[in-house]
Amino acid sequence: MRVATWNVNSIRTRYGRVVDWLVREDVDVLGMQEIKCKPEQFPVEAFEEAGYEVVAHGLNQWNGVAFASRLPLTDVETSFAGQPGFLKGQEGPDLPLEARALGVTVEGVRLWSLYVPNGRSLDDPHYVYKLDWLAKLREASADWMAKHPGVPLALMGDWNVAPFDEDAGDPALVPGVSTHISPAEREAFFAFESAGISDVVRPLVPEGYTYWDYKRLKFPRNEGLRIDFILGSSDFADLVTDASIHRNERKGDAPSDHVPVVVDLELEGEDDDRPMIF
Repeated sequence: MRVATWNVNSIRTRYGRVVDWLVREDVDVLGMQEIKCKPEQFPVEAFEEAGYEVVAHGLNQWNGVAFASRLPLTDVETSFAGQPGFLKGQEGPDLPLEARALGVTVEGVRLWSLYVPNGRSLDDPHYVYKLDWLAKLREASADWMAKHPGVPLALMGDWNVAPFDEDAGDPALVPGVSTHISPAEREAFFAFESAGISDVVRPLVPEGYTYWDYKRLKFPRNEGLRIDFILGSSDFADLVTDASIHRNERKGDAPSDHVPVVVDLELEGEDDDRPMIF
């Protein structure tokens, strides 16, 4: 089973590119972020014509997450346990939840498409929200794994964190000033390892960015960031046979500023009907 994540940065603008890529790369399941639309606005027909079922969670023209799959999607959830909300200028419990998390089960594998809050700046309430969001996600994931031992789990998406210095190739990010590279954000990212959840792509693809800003020729200069990840439980990691970052999807007409990240899984009893390449 080939599984991918991609911040598409407006699916209504880029659905043609996304569907073409899905078919060309023989992807079974794609988790999308920043779809920027409500479910009824999602261009479902184009995906269905290519053989994909779509589940989308969006509340307005911001944020939004979705899955496209040519395998059955079950156990759909539009938030994780304890997910914090956010409303500018407001504090306390019971704040409205944003469309940033969508969970599904495919072939016995639990997958989440996640759009982690940006943080905006180190002194912004959104930064506190980001750290709380990551902490609650880790707690919810650990609890879920304890209740579902042996079930593979993957947390996929735009994490808005560059965990290592080599993941931050954009000179606009300044230590001590910028988000995405602050010690607290990196600590929150690495805390997932203590819950038994780790990056399953980096061992196979140690280098490579997944995002380049549209401004100042960042892509031609290769001034990018590695902020899109697939983190998996040990049961998920054991299924991974290959991984890739599809840098070329940042090229061409009207690309997203992010590119897909892909993993291949070998499921028990799965028949691989992809054409053999000699």
